[in-house]
Amino acid sequence: MEIKKIFVLGAGVMGSGIAQVCAQAGYLVTLCDLNEGIAEKAMKNIGWSVGKFIEKGRIKGTVEEVTGRIKTTKSMDDARDADFVFEAVFENLEIKRQAFGELDKICPSHTILATNTSVIPVTEIAEATERAEKVVGTHFFNPVPMMNVVEIIKGVITSNETVEVADKVCRDMGKETVKVKRDVAGFLLNRINIPSIIEAINMLEQGIGTVEDIDKGMKLGFGRAMGVFETQDLTGLDVSMNAYLNLYNDTKDPKFYPPALLRRKVKAGQLGRKTGIGWYRYDETGKRLGPAD
Repeated sequence: MEIKKIFVLGAGVMGSGIAQVCAQAGYLVTLCDLNEGIAEKAMKNIGWSVGKFIEKGRIKGTVEEVTGRIKTTKSMDDARDADFVFEAVFENLEIKRQAFGELDKICPSHTILATNTSVIPVTEIAEATERAEKVVGTHFFNPVPMMNVVEIIKGVITSNETVEVADKVCRDMGKETVKVKRDVAGFLLNRINIPSIIEAINMLEQGIGTVEDIDKGMKLGFGRAMGVFETQDLTGLDVSMNAYLNLYNDTKDPKFYPPALLRRKVKAGQLGRKTGIGWYRYDETGKRLGPAD
C-alpha cells in the first residue's frame, strides 16, 4: 500500500511535530485543528524548527519547500482523501473515540487510522470505528522532531498489514520503531518511564533535589534529550496528569497515580509553556526564565 497524503488531527505540540517530520520525509500533509490560532502558531513553530534542522545539515531543501508540503484546516472533512491519519488530540478516551468515529465515516476505506495515545489501549479506541483492523498505535515521543523512537502498537483486531504499513511510514520519517507485542495501557516504554517521572516529582516535593538539578542529572546521567520537568512543561502538565490517571484507572496500580504536587499545579492552572508557568517560568516568547518556585 502506497502512502502519499497524510492527515494529522491536532496541531498541538505532538501533532505539529508529527506534521513536521511527515513533511520532512516528503509526504503531503494536512494539519487539522478546530482552533485556527493553534494551527497558525504550529506553522510558525514548524518553520522555525525546520530552519534549525537545515542550518545543522540534518535535512535538505529550504524551509519553504518543507512547510509548503503542509496545509492547515479547521475541518475534519479534509481527511476525505487521506491515505494515513495520525490522531494527536487530548489524552482522553471519549475524545479520541469521538474523533475516530468521525474519521471512520469521512476517510476512504483504505485509510489507516493511527493514534498517538501514550497510554490508552488501542483496541478501546478502535471500537469506535468499523475498521478496527486498520487502527494502530503510533506513539511518538516529545519533542517529535528530535526523539528518534516510535512505539508501534497492534490492537487486538489490528491486521499485520496495518502494522507493517505504519512501521514503514514511521521509518520513512527517520524514526526507529519498537513493536509492542500486547495492547496494554502504557504500552512498553511509558510503563518504564512514568514511574521515574512520578518519583522525580516526589523527590522535588520532599526537597531532595531541585527542578534544575533533577533535569540536569537526568540529561547527563541517562542521556535524555530533555529533563523530565522540561518535557512536562512542553507537553503540558494537564496532559501528563491525564495520561497518568488513564494508566492508573486501567491498572489500579498506585505507582501510576499522579503525585499531589502535580495535581496542585494543574488545579492552579500552572500547565507549562502554554500558560507561562509550570515547573519553570517562561516569557511571552516561550523563553525559559528559571524555575517556577
